[in-house]
Amino acid sequence: MSTGKAPQGPTGNLMSISDEEFKLMRSLIYERVGINLTEQKRSLLVGRLQKLLRKEGFPNFKGYYEHLVSDKTEQALSTLVDLVSTNHTFFNREKAHFDYFYNTALPEVIQRLKSQNRRDLRIWCAGSSSGEEPYMLMMLMQEALGSDYKNWDAGLLATDISDRVLTIAKEGVYSEDKVALVPELLKKKYFRKLPGGDWAVSDQVKKEVFYRRFNLMNKQFPFKKPFDIIFCRNVMIYFDQPTRNALVQRFHQFTAPGGYLFIGHSESLGRSQSLYKYVMPALYQKELA
Repeated sequence: MSTGKAPQGPTGNLMSISDEEFKLMRSLIYERVGINLTEQKRSLLVGRLQKLLRKEGFPNFKGYYEHLVSDKTEQALSTLVDLVSTNHTFFNREKAHFDYFYNTALPEVIQRLKSQNRRDLRIWCAGSSSGEEPYMLMMLMQEALGSDYKNWDAGLLATDISDRVLTIAKEGVYSEDKVALVPELLKKKYFRKLPGGDWAVSDQVKKEVFYRRFNLMNKQFPFKKPFDIIFCRNVMIYFDQPTRNALVQRFHQFTAPGGYLFIGHSESLGRSQSLYKYVMPALYQKELA
C-alpha cells in the first residue's frame, strides 16, 4: 500500500477526519477491541492519532484504516489501543480489593480446593496492563500460602491486548511513585532497589506470572479449566452495555463455582444481571453448584 506523504503544516493543527472515515474507524475499534467511541470522542480520536499518522506518512485516516485492516500481525491494532485507551495504574490500586482478596477470597478458595484434594489454584488477571496488578496479586498469594506455595500449582495468568504494556510488565521495573502504596513488609521482601532509584520485582514473583497477549473480544475463550478468581478492573469502562454483558457471560462460563470476579470501582455489572451474586462494590461471586 502506498501511503504517500504526510500533510505538512503546523503540528498544532488537527488533521481532519471525514464522517465516512470516523465511521470506519469507530466500527473497527468497536468490533476488534470493544471500545465504544461516541461522536463526542471524535476530536479525541483525531488528537491522539494525528502524530502517528504524520510520523508514518499516512495522508488521511482512510489510508490508516486500510493499514489496520490489512495488518495480519495486529501490531498496528495494538499501537492503536495504546493511543485510545489509558494504561494508568499502580501497585495496590483500589486497596479494598486486595484486602478482600488476601483476607477472604483467597483463604476461602484455598480451603475449598483442599477439601476437594486439589492444589491447582487458578487466577486470571485480564487487562493486566503494565503488571502492577498481577504482581501485587502474586505477592499476596505467596504470602498466603507461605512455604506451602511450592506444593501448589498456583501460577497466575496475566493478559492484555497491548504488546507495549506487556513488555513493561515482563521487565518488572517500576518508579518510586508506582510502588508507593506497597506495604513496607512486601516491598522489602519482594522488590529490590536499583541504583537509579527504581524498584525491580523479585524473580520469585516474576517467574510465577505468565504474560500472554489476549483480546477479550474473542468470541470463544481458549481455556480448558475455569478460574477461581478473575480480576478485570477498569477495562469495561470503555465498553457499551451489550459488549459488557457478552464479556461477563464469557467470564461467568470460565469462573469456577464459588469463584470471584473483581471489576473496577467505576464499573458495575448492572442490577439486571443474574449470573453473579453481588458481594460488595465491584466484587461478585458465582454461586456454588
